[in-house]
Amino acid sequence: MKAWIPLVLLSLLLAGCQMMEPGPPPERIEVIEIGEPQRPDAEQPDERRTAPAPPRIPRQVAFPAEEYAALPKTGSAILTGRLSLNGRPGAGETIAVAPVTTYSAEAAEQALAGRAVEPADPRAREYTHTTRTDGNGNFTLRGLPPGEFYVSGSVVNPTNGQRQVILRQVSLRNGQRLEVNLNR
Repeated sequence: MKAWIPLVLLSLLLAGCQMMEPGPPPERIEVIEIGEPQRPDAEQPDERRTAPAPPRIPRQVAFPAEEYAALPKTGSAILTGRLSLNGRPGAGETIAVAPVTTYSAEAAEQALAGRAVEPADPRAREYTHTTRTDGNGNFTLRGLPPGEFYVSGSVVNPTNGQRQVILRQVSLRNGQRLEVNLNR
């Protein structure tokens, strides 16, 4: 795939964006099933057993150092919420908050298609904020910078044993406190 194709796709995606008045964000939740159904075995008594992860695909977008250099790493926004699937909390799961960039958009696009890209460049990880959910699936992230972000988490669906990723895009301002419930 040519390197310019993801940029064209991102441009088309952004062309449909519009400015919105301040207020509660619109609901935009995506669920992606990843992996094969789990098989119980004696070695893994925990309910978080997962099937082997699908192979990761190579990234087509090179790390845009200049785009990331223009982004703040910290701020005063607070993001709270809950991760759940079918009313069941996603306890002890990782929540990631990554800035929307051409680089992260590629990973989000692939995640929405049920595919995982190779691990992010360490420089991109410097701008990604993570936390773990508590026993009820609740999470809080403090000190977030202003901007557009992807908020994601994943939970194993007990009905089919597949890990499902829930992804949401949000906009943050300094000093803002926003609640984002990642549920399905």
